[in-house]
Amino acid sequence: MEKILDRFLRYVAVDTQSDENSESQPSTPKQLNLLSMLRDELAAMGVEATLDEYGYVMASIPSNIDRKVPAIGFIAHVDTAPDASGADIKPQIINEYDGGEIKLKGVPGLALKPSEFPEMLHYIGQTLITTDGTTLLGADDKAGVAEIMDAVQFIVGHTEFKHGDIQIGFTPDEEIGRGVVKFDVKRFGADYAYTMDGGEAGELEFENFNAASAKVHIQGRNVHPGYAKGKMMNAILIGIELNSLLPTGQKPEYTEGYEGFFHLIGFSGSVEEADMTYIIRDHDRALFERKKEVIAECADFINRKHGPGTATVVVKDQYYNMREQVEPHYHVVEKAVKAMEMAGVKPRIQPIRGGTDGANLSFKGLPCPNIFAGGLNFHGKMEYVPLESMEKASEVILNIIRLYSED
Repeated sequence: MEKILDRFLRYVAVDTQSDENSESQPSTPKQLNLLSMLRDELAAMGVEATLDEYGYVMASIPSNIDRKVPAIGFIAHVDTAPDASGADIKPQIINEYDGGEIKLKGVPGLALKPSEFPEMLHYIGQTLITTDGTTLLGADDKAGVAEIMDAVQFIVGHTEFKHGDIQIGFTPDEEIGRGVVKFDVKRFGADYAYTMDGGEAGELEFENFNAASAKVHIQGRNVHPGYAKGKMMNAILIGIELNSLLPTGQKPEYTEGYEGFFHLIGFSGSVEEADMTYIIRDHDRALFERKKEVIAECADFINRKHGPGTATVVVKDQYYNMREQVEPHYHVVEKAVKAMEMAGVKPRIQPIRGGTDGANLSFKGLPCPNIFAGGLNFHGKMEYVPLESMEKASEVILNIIRLYSED
């Protein structure tokens, strides 16, 4: 049987970065390299699997018990975030972590430091997989992929393990908010499902941000600076002015828990014109709707001050808080809590300060909480994952299956 570490390292070696500027599905053809690999690995284990034109791998393991129990699905995404390179990843494996700094050898002077990331001290004595400082790692969500595949390997290798119908799904483009836009829930065939896409061991989430993107275009007017008085409109400065109108305390670096935010994630331009990209988040639906109104009101102010058409805002909803869809089926959360306790993991139910494929799947009629995959510091060069957390996540998958088969 292949070890989960070897499986994980094989998956992170495949560049699967998604592209929010692409209109195709998947957004990048290279995601199909890993998706095809997963389909073939499932088939090699004797599991019927398909890969469709939209980049969805779906697989099914038929029940081996003689009574009807719910069909349970497990889902993870293969793409890595556009925030940092996902190519030519060189993982570092730190055995028996001693609690000190971990040098990221690809960038002189760069290190993972417990003084900056105190969670590292939770994993003294464990095996940590880190980046070398030049790329992200891809534990979000290739740790989840590896955990699901590890559980599948166990199930097909242990015919005495009793289970109902098990559905497996791997998706592209989760990081750009389009992971399950064309996902066919009916064809997937699960009654309930879980995304393996959370952070530290023990995390369990069934409520997430309501999410939108906002694109702001500033139309300026360029005039030779020597003759610009009363004529020039500097789009860069007007963009900065618009950003200053947003609530100062509602930024990611000042918020936590259920608090929402406006996050400026891109700014480019010149004196003539500039473009800004935001993500807008809030757990509370009413506050979320108000935030969208606020950014529009800021643009209106700019247009009154500088002239009609100076600022244009386009807001697009991305996903909504799945709590309202999951809570009526709260047993899916209770099963996950018990499965973690069986694995010796202390459950921590908390809101996701982000989103998962499970949010959109829940609104498609498939209640789908999110379970830890084990990684930390996602989307950047400081990303790492404890091996023992991945092993526990795979065990939790098997425990959930046991619980439903015994129910």
